[in-house]
Amino acid sequence: MAYTTIKKPSDYFNTKLYTGDGTSNQAITGVGFQPDFTWIKIRSNSHFHNLFDVIRGVNKALVTDDSGAEHTDDQYGWLSSFDSDGFTTQDGSDVTHWSVNKSGDTYASWNWLADNTSGSSNTDGSITSTVSTNTTSGFSIVSYTGTGSNATVGHGLGSTPSVVMVKRRNGNSWWYVRHTGTNITDGHVFLNTTSTASTQSTSIIGLSSSTFSLGTEVSVNDSGGTFIAYCFAEKTGYSKFGSYTGNGNADGTFVYTGFKPAFVMIKSSSLAEGWWIVDSKRTPNNVVDKLLRPDTNGAELVGNSNIILDILSNGFKLRQTDGALNGSGASYIYMAFAEEPLVGDNPATAR
Repeated sequence: MAYTTIKKPSDYFNTKLYTGDGTSNQAITGVGFQPDFTWIKIRSNSHFHNLFDVIRGVNKALVTDDSGAEHTDDQYGWLSSFDSDGFTTQDGSDVTHWSVNKSGDTYASWNWLADNTSGSSNTDGSITSTVSTNTTSGFSIVSYTGTGSNATVGHGLGSTPSVVMVKRRNGNSWWYVRHTGTNITDGHVFLNTTSTASTQSTSIIGLSSSTFSLGTEVSVNDSGGTFIAYCFAEKTGYSKFGSYTGNGNADGTFVYTGFKPAFVMIKSSSLAEGWWIVDSKRTPNNVVDKLLRPDTNGAELVGNSNIILDILSNGFKLRQTDGALNGSGASYIYMAFAEEPLVGDNPATAR
């Protein structure tokens, strides 16, 4: 059984759904804390995934389904502030492409807590970084400037991360994701593509309890380039970053997490399939059939019986045969965060 010291996972991660009203400033409340990292996707329309964090600032967006540099204008909309119980949206000047607050459209936001500061200096690595960290939940936001030479960067977690996601801010680059579940030496996947996992021996080349190591790949360490990294270390009963093998059967693979998941993101590491995000707010009952894809700007996929799963009290179970989630013999990686722990003061119950 998985005991956890995090009795209320929603104090550190929470999904908030809302409907845009098209006004200059709509306050989105009910997150339960002041977020430091907010990922927003319009559900009812096709447009970018937009990511905001406390270090870069609320008016700077990174897009998961695009390799472009950080957006610093108001064309598509941004946030005005991170607030004590959520955030405030700022509508964009292009009324056909509001990414965060288009009137009448529905949105999903996924929110993480770090330390509610704009970051502090970290000198654990050869590159001095700026870090906002929550060691309890195993999450940190890391900003750094590349050197073009092999280097290390402090992440502040105090434990070895299982996932590090890096994006260049001031130029075009792919999203490099080092995920230990690929079981490949220096194994990476790319958040903005369907590419299979591969060895990237010049990018994120090492993980330790204090730093991650960089090679000379310009997408993670170009000289003078500015970068942001999101780092996640596994915490029993709250987060799980692992892998599984599909069985190609409608009675699909069961994946044990040790908690009832609130959020699961899945990518096949052996097949050229997309990334998929499910959460317990958009689908409070099984089966889970509402999915969003970080590698595309498409609207929410709803009701496709070929791409479904169940969220259980102790993990999730695939319920289809498609290679997107459960191809026979295919390998998959995932990131999961808890709604309820399996063991604790408020143990998880079935849906």
